[in-house]
Amino acid sequence: MNKSPLIFAFISILVLAYSCSEREKDNQTLEDVPTHFLQDKTFLEKYDPQLIELSTEDNQAKVLVSPKYQGKVFTSTAAGDDGESFGWINYEAFDGPLDEHMNAYGGESRLWLGPEGNSFSLFFEPGTAMEFDNWHTPAAIDNEAWEKIEAGPKEVTMAKSTSITNYQGTEFYLKIQRTITLLETEGILANTGLTADVSSIKMVGYETLNSIQNTGDIPWTRETGAPCLWVLDMFKPSPETTIVLPLQPSETNEGLTTNYFGAIPQERIAITDNYLFLKADGQSRGKVGVSPERALPMAASYDPLQKVLTVTTFDIASESPYLNQEWNTVADPFKGDAVNAYNDGPLADGSQMGPFYELESVSPAAFLSPGESMDHFHRVYHFTGEKSSLDEIARQLLGISIAEINGVFNPK
Repeated sequence: MNKSPLIFAFISILVLAYSCSEREKDNQTLEDVPTHFLQDKTFLEKYDPQLIELSTEDNQAKVLVSPKYQGKVFTSTAAGDDGESFGWINYEAFDGPLDEHMNAYGGESRLWLGPEGNSFSLFFEPGTAMEFDNWHTPAAIDNEAWEKIEAGPKEVTMAKSTSITNYQGTEFYLKIQRTITLLETEGILANTGLTADVSSIKMVGYETLNSIQNTGDIPWTRETGAPCLWVLDMFKPSPETTIVLPLQPSETNEGLTTNYFGAIPQERIAITDNYLFLKADGQSRGKVGVSPERALPMAASYDPLQKVLTVTTFDIASESPYLNQEWNTVADPFKGDAVNAYNDGPLADGSQMGPFYELESVSPAAFLSPGESMDHFHRVYHFTGEKSSLDEIARQLLGISIAEINGVFNPK
């Protein structure tokens, strides 16, 4: 009997199986397999050859910054090129034509301007109905390139001058600027006040100084409306990630908004006197907001599967008016959130941009005279390592243990 056809068929099956396996790997999502920093860097460099990498002296903590893509910090890592890439990047958005509503490139720290809604909105033309068809992100924070002012091994400054007309017809002439500074371990410890033993922890931390300047010839007032600075951090979820928003103590839910996209299912949100918890698995769309009176200048998340504790810190000026971002002209436009968190999920038609989740901070309204500027600091820290060491950090910075965070939605 001639065995050659059988051998050939067997080899063909092996090749086909291998090929299918490789295609399955290619089709796996970022949720299935954590991307490595070098993978994201290689992808981004195809679209932005001037992509800027900031790196610590030991070449372990790194961030990728893009002036071309609106001054975004696209991602970071705590463990060099082969380390986990913490930012969510929407690979699919880079090849297609520009979207008229929003170009969601992703990025673990991006600067937007508010308000999105209310009678002074920057996202709706005067007189239009506040519905999705009329919603357009201003080009300067959506698809236009920014100017690189200066760059060094650990710091880069970028700026964009533009004009934006709000819902009332006021035209704002402004300059927005970002300085991204990568921190060495000593800087992270100094900024956070951490005294826990971090010898077994890998970490990356950076500071964003975001500023807005009135470059026109009229003051920004309650009558004209005023913009605000809005920093949004987009991260990759896991089935067990939990968002933690520390709160000013209260026995009521006053100062909290939990129904931006309808009521959040009870099994996905928990509120105590001191914390708001939100499940961040990227499987159910929901957004929460905290007023400046209830907010503390910190937000966090914990992913027990990747053993990553993420902490963001920022400015809050509770005595200043914050802008309402809701899509209506009825609510008080100068009473809004200082802190937001968002979990992505499928829309009604089953489509989904992510999955991702967001930690966000907002500045007060920028009531500026011509030539004046306002700053807003927002810092991002990722800690990864053994649970016991992460527990020390969580207890010191957040006042809560890793077990308590994880037990909210993942009881064992």
